[in-house]
Amino acid sequence: MKTNRSTALIEKGKDGVFGIFTPELNHTIIGEGKTVIEAKDDFQNSVVEMIASYTGDNKEVPYELRGITFEYKYDIASFFDYYDFINISKFAARVGINASLLRQYKSGTTNYISESQMKKIENALHKVGSELSNLQLV
Repeated sequence: MKTNRSTALIEKGKDGVFGIFTPELNHTIIGEGKTVIEAKDDFQNSVVEMIASYTGDNKEVPYELRGITFEYKYDIASFFDYYDFINISKFAARVGINASLLRQYKSGTTNYISESQMKKIENALHKVGSELSNLQLV
């Protein structure tokens, strides 16, 4: 069976709840939780329930839902909630941005992050990821 890949966006709402939604699909699939892990669990449950609603009624599962997998994309607050082992102060120093500002992004207390600032953070994350993937222990 061919795998369908779609984007699932994870964002922290103004109420502090993390939400996941699928902007590319014709079918609305959502998940919510107090943490990103809870939201992902709820989201996956929604996927299972949606597919089960078709199979339980002996209806054909829509093509876009067959074998579906998701690429998760995070806003800054969601990313740092999910990867909570990253030290904000040290990461901010590595990126070259103010640690207090990065904490505001993480907590969601500031609603605005410029595209260039987001790219700076994303590029630093990719660089760290590349360094870790090339690391060898002796």
